[in-house]
Amino acid sequence: MVMRVAVLSSGGKDSSAAYWWAMCKGWDVAYLVTVTITGGDSHMFQVPGVAAVQYQAQLSGITWINVESEGIQEEEIDDLQSALEKLDIDGIVSGALRSDYQKSRLERMCQKLDIISWTPLWHQSSQQHMRDLVNNGFGIMLTGVSTEGMGEEWLGHTLSKESLTKLEQLSKKYRFNVDGEGGEYETLVLSGPHMDGKLEVEYQSNWDGVRGHIDFTQIKAVNN
Repeated sequence: MVMRVAVLSSGGKDSSAAYWWAMCKGWDVAYLVTVTITGGDSHMFQVPGVAAVQYQAQLSGITWINVESEGIQEEEIDDLQSALEKLDIDGIVSGALRSDYQKSRLERMCQKLDIISWTPLWHQSSQQHMRDLVNNGFGIMLTGVSTEGMGEEWLGHTLSKESLTKLEQLSKKYRFNVDGEGGEYETLVLSGPHMDGKLEVEYQSNWDGVRGHIDFTQIKAVNN
């Protein structure tokens, strides 16, 4: 049986890896669904850079669904549920790694909708997860940095095998999560095996001496 699914996507590395996983299983990935937080912060969903998902969807040839939410703790999952209940799908696929808060709420929502929640990355080795992404051609740009040991030079950087090795060394020295699961950094995937082309971006860097992020001034989808 071919599953028809929606992938919850922030545009970052984990949701992109989850999307690729579903593709590799031969499933019908019908939608990329993004929760856009309008209220400034969220307990559940990534906030910066999510508008880029619509361009990733263009390169994947599938429908992008944007769900706006104020980010109120007990309402944001209801906003997502209201959007998903309109879709003809067997389940959702998400890039949850180790957040029990996120995973449990998605599972409860799916029970209400009588669909399945798949979390294929759950408790994967952090180091192996990152190496697999880089080795399989995912172009991972760092869009936000907020941990000791990572400076302004990482903003806008696209990971290579060499820079991932450096990131692994820094994560051991400064004791942060190499996969960014603790919020140490945010990412946007510019290219990968799940997209027929790449994103070309222009941006401005914002750095306060301790942490920073980039604001995109232009995003363009370029087909192969």
